Amino acid sequence: MLNIADTLHRWCREARPFALATVVDVTGSAPLPVGTSVAVDEDGNAVGSISGGCVEGAVYELCRQVLHDRGVPQRARFGYSDDDAFAVGLTCGGELDVLVQRVDPATHPHLATALAEVVEGRPAAVAQVVEGPEDLLGGTLYVDAAGGVRHGTQHGPLTGALRREIGARAWALLRAGRTARAEAGGDAGTCPERLSVLVHVHASRPHLLVFGAIDFAALSRTGAFLGYRVTVCDARPVFATPARFPHADEIVVDWPHRYLERTEVDARTAICVLTHDAKFDIPLLRLALDLPVGYVGAMGSRRTHDERLRLLTGAGVTEERLARLRSPIGLDLGARTPEETAISIAAEIVAHTNQGTGLPLSRLSGPIHRDRAPAH
Repeated sequence: MLNIADTLHRWCREARPFALATVVDVTGSAPLPVGTSVAVDEDGNAVGSISGGCVEGAVYELCRQVLHDRGVPQRARFGYSDDDAFAVGLTCGGELDVLVQRVDPATHPHLATALAEVVEGRPAAVAQVVEGPEDLLGGTLYVDAAGGVRHGTQHGPLTGALRREIGARAWALLRAGRTARAEAGGDAGTCPERLSVLVHVHASRPHLLVFGAIDFAALSRTGAFLGYRVTVCDARPVFATPARFPHADEIVVDWPHRYLERTEVDARTAICVLTHDAKFDIPLLRLALDLPVGYVGAMGSRRTHDERLRLLTGAGVTEERLARLRSPIGLDLGARTPEETAISIAAEIVAHTNQGTGLPLSRLSGPIHRDRAPAH
């Protein structure tokens, strides 16, 4: 639905009900991806496309019907047909599974908020139930960049434990910057029936800033594997080269603090300081610890760490800010090689992001997947 956010936002502000047709599954070749939507208002105005033209007429009529009947959401599947390929079929040979539902802005205030965030260019996620019990089908939640969850009044059962579970799934995909389906429910504590939720995400990939073009910046490869957009920055041009860091999205030759001053960051940004050189580290960390980023870690021995804290305190960094610093960086994996150290650092970033303990699962009890409860 976020492909038509501008128009949907305007319709919500005008309290104009509309039918929303969304591609919730694709089989084979199809012109547009899962999450793409068409919307039709009560005056017959349409916006968006889900197939490049081949099934738009049929989807339009289904939207008009759902708007008129004011009933439960409807499912439709469109695929290639030799007899009807150019009428309602997909001539590209694929199949589209489409969910059509009526949306009343009066009962979806959270949707207007989400669309406003998208229009303003800020990260946002909308979780939409696309498979499950009839009373939940089409239900939506909005999750913001901090994990806060809002929902409407038309789907009362999307509350409590189920809301938290869906919110956690959506927040994880928002951090990854990826639109995808996720599963939820399936137990007495949330919902007895299994649900499939399509999470519409508006966000770039999270940013991993690696300062220090040293061998241990093998972290750039691990970060890329985890889905981060990776930048390696070092003031020394002989070390900061694409040949040494082929997995990085960006190589920057500059003083680290000067680069960070002009770089946009958010709550999903991870900053890893690997230089363990005070002339680079102190001005960089002084700035980094004052920014709204998700993770700040610095490499070095315990002696280096103690000296670093002394210098940062002398530079005016408060105890509250210093408490944000992960130093020495990484989890205790007994890492020795650059690759093992990269895993150690990445593991700490994942644990910190998801509020994990970092302890062996064999020493814990209870569910393995303990969803982080987003803010309410």
